[in-house]
Amino acid sequence: MSLEPAVVHLAATGDATAARVAGLLATDPLSLPTGPEGVAADLRALFAAGRPIVAVMAAGIVIRALAPLLGAKQAEPAVVAVADDGSSTVPLLGGHRGANDLARRIATTLGGHAAITTAGDLALGVALDVAPKGWRLDNPLDAKASMAALLAGRTARLAGDADWLAPLCAGRVERVEGAEAGVAVLTVEGCTALVWRRRDLALGVGCARGCAPDEMTALVHRCLADAGLSTGAVAGVFSIDLKADETAVHALAANLDAPARFFTATTLETAAPRLASPSETVYREVGCHGVAEGAALIAAGPEATLTLSKQKSRNATCAVATIAAPEAWVPPGRPRGRLAVVGIGPGGAETRTPEVSRLVAEADDLVGYGLYIDLLGPLTLGKPRHDFPLGGEEDRCRHALELAAGGRRVVLVCSGDGGIYAMGALVMELLARGEGPRGVSPAARRVEVVNAPGVSAMQAASARAGALLGHDFCAISLSDLLTDRAAILARVRAAAEGDFAIAFYNPVSARRRTLLAEAKEILAQHRPPDTPVVLARNLGRQGEAVRMLDLADLVVADVDMLTTVLVGASSSCAFAVGDRAAGAAGSFAYTPRGYARKHEPEAAS
Repeated sequence: MSLEPAVVHLAATGDATAARVAGLLATDPLSLPTGPEGVAADLRALFAAGRPIVAVMAAGIVIRALAPLLGAKQAEPAVVAVADDGSSTVPLLGGHRGANDLARRIATTLGGHAAITTAGDLALGVALDVAPKGWRLDNPLDAKASMAALLAGRTARLAGDADWLAPLCAGRVERVEGAEAGVAVLTVEGCTALVWRRRDLALGVGCARGCAPDEMTALVHRCLADAGLSTGAVAGVFSIDLKADETAVHALAANLDAPARFFTATTLETAAPRLASPSETVYREVGCHGVAEGAALIAAGPEATLTLSKQKSRNATCAVATIAAPEAWVPPGRPRGRLAVVGIGPGGAETRTPEVSRLVAEADDLVGYGLYIDLLGPLTLGKPRHDFPLGGEEDRCRHALELAAGGRRVVLVCSGDGGIYAMGALVMELLARGEGPRGVSPAARRVEVVNAPGVSAMQAASARAGALLGHDFCAISLSDLLTDRAAILARVRAAAEGDFAIAFYNPVSARRRTLLAEAKEILAQHRPPDTPVVLARNLGRQGEAVRMLDLADLVVADVDMLTTVLVGASSSCAFAVGDRAAGAAGSFAYTPRGYARKHEPEAAS
């Protein structure tokens, strides 16, 4: 999947150039904070999320910011630096994954110079490791050796009709006959031949509920081979929307490295006159006369005919139609929707997991409490937001699921960890209720649900203090909106008697001021008055404050709705060392696990 480039620039400089570049790319520019740490953090967040970056600023700023993240070049997004005045455009990373082309387009718009440095583009006029739209390279890992051999002057032959390879034939490569239709083969002396295939096959499939993935994949591979068709030529896998959650369909698409798309029965029925084997039984069951054949024909276009009529195994069917112009073809149909429930951590980009950043970058829509979406910073650039106030959580989750049911990639944004006192459990509950007014639609129950963990408030608070949750601990919410007060206090008593360190979430609210005091009274009966307590507020955000005190000194007035309260176990202790001066937030606190006893001499016992 190709993500939209993020056009970023520094405040007060480069804004005019950034606006022109953003106009070219049909997006909005983002002005980054001028402080070096803010710029670096935002650039790293975008890069870790896989988002292509066009940075209107000095190349050195971008290089220093991204250097700690550089690894396998096959996985990195395109990164382009543009001079403030637009005079130079430099592809820094991902040259063959879009950066070179992006740099050329920007330079043309700005009237500047594209500083292309990749040897293949400069000397050969074409990059061999990237196939253009409508084609696929069977063996991309062999391209590097072939490019190096060509640059070294070795002889080569090109068979097949592939116009984008024409620059090679300007005195460097000999054209020969012999390639089959829709295939181009470049053979360089001493190297494995590179094989490109025209991706012009639309594959339609159907299956019984719960069809084994191996059965469908085996059917398709066998039928294509028998028909003399290549799996590398498959441009997409298509079926009816009722099968959007079938594992077999998605496993096949992954096997063929092709997108999976789905049509309604009404759309599939428009292909009924073109079907080779219409079925009244299928019509009675799903509302169209053919799934596999209809899906292949609709995907390939209104003038397409079947290249391979319906083939069957016990639980699966497949059919193939040929796409007339794959270079201009866009996969029709609706993808399976995805709802990602993400925990963005305490708030800062440095405590957000790469998985969460990637899911946010891939999202079509962001849903959540407005403050939490704001904390994502540049990752929200150009994305539709669906802001919800505090409260109405069920409406928020249902809205996210129904958006995803329309084939959208939706992210439901939670602070901390999405599965800890957040929306993850409510999403599961709505799906478990089934259809009906209190549940969600049938289409919403077919979406892919991804739960991406984040750094929870209790983890962050414990880390700031040292390791107060270093041994057995529990978490208790003191909110009585959804839980009876008696049940909350019973849990506090059980945790106190069990000598757990405790993380208290939602300790107070504007109207609820007594439960924390009651919890303190219960705990005071089971652990000493100098038990360490940590009050952590706005962790990872502006205004972060961490305070350490004794249990005896805990008062409700020191706590608000944005505070997480950690109370140690009876064995927990605090100490001062080095620059962690004694008192207030200066000390460390931890809960020992018993290593001292483990290593005591046997004689001591």
